[in-house]
Amino acid sequence: MGVHPRALDYAESLPDGVIPDESELTCGTRIEPGKSYGFFTDTTLCIGCKACEVACKEWNGLPADNLGLTGNSYDNTGDLGANTWRHVAFVEKIGSGDDRAREMKPFQSNWLMMSDVCKHCANAPCLEACPTGSIFRTEFDTVVVQQDICNGCGYCVPACPFGVVELSLEDGKAHKCTLCYDRLKGGLEPACAKSCPTDSIQFGEIEDLFGRARRRVEDLHGKGATDAYLYGAPDTPGATGGLKHLNAFFLLTDRPEVYNLPVAPTRASDRVRPSFLTGLAAMAGLTLAAAALMSAGRERGR
Repeated sequence: MGVHPRALDYAESLPDGVIPDESELTCGTRIEPGKSYGFFTDTTLCIGCKACEVACKEWNGLPADNLGLTGNSYDNTGDLGANTWRHVAFVEKIGSGDDRAREMKPFQSNWLMMSDVCKHCANAPCLEACPTGSIFRTEFDTVVVQQDICNGCGYCVPACPFGVVELSLEDGKAHKCTLCYDRLKGGLEPACAKSCPTDSIQFGEIEDLFGRARRRVEDLHGKGATDAYLYGAPDTPGATGGLKHLNAFFLLTDRPEVYNLPVAPTRASDRVRPSFLTGLAAMAGLTLAAAALMSAGRERGR
């Protein structure tokens, strides 16, 4: 993105206050209620610096998680959770046993890195499962948990097909990424996207991001990276099971499960009817079996 013309109006190093519609200067997007916003994460640009994790924790006042080593390379947070709303995954691809790589091509690190986050699904299963209305869709088409209403029932936790939502051990309530709802209301780009030094995390209107992502895939294919594809954009892997699409979607170069993403996520509500019918069939079968045993017992007693 080039320098926005409005940047000339704020050339001083220390502005007097918050710049109106600052996101227009930092990412070329003016934030307005009624429009849909999200993240496009291009994993081919991620360098694993974790600036997004740090920026997220700083802005949202989240405590550090697990200061020790997990044994999984440079990953010390392990996964998304109540206190970790951005998680950078490190996937080392060197094989194992006889297939273990002995040599590497120049300028190839054999690492896959991806900054994971809440997907802010178009048809959010967590929102459907919430019985109190604590989880709601904002005026920016993002999904947020209201902590003062959440009763800690935990229904949203298994409903999320991505394992994003977690109950806090501190207050017993559900927590997850808000896509910086407070910053959006102030016209500011989300902290993680603004801090990303390589533009691996891009924030903007969701339709603009879809177009940008498709052009990026075409560009990579033209350069020989034919394994690049989108996950979570309309009609792509990840946008399955009635989810429609993900407002936080990804460009990947390996199978989804390599990045700890489900191959074909589904909504929990779509599994209720088959489960209910299966339960009824099982009860009917047990009833018939019990009736047959009782009838056989009476015959033997005569």
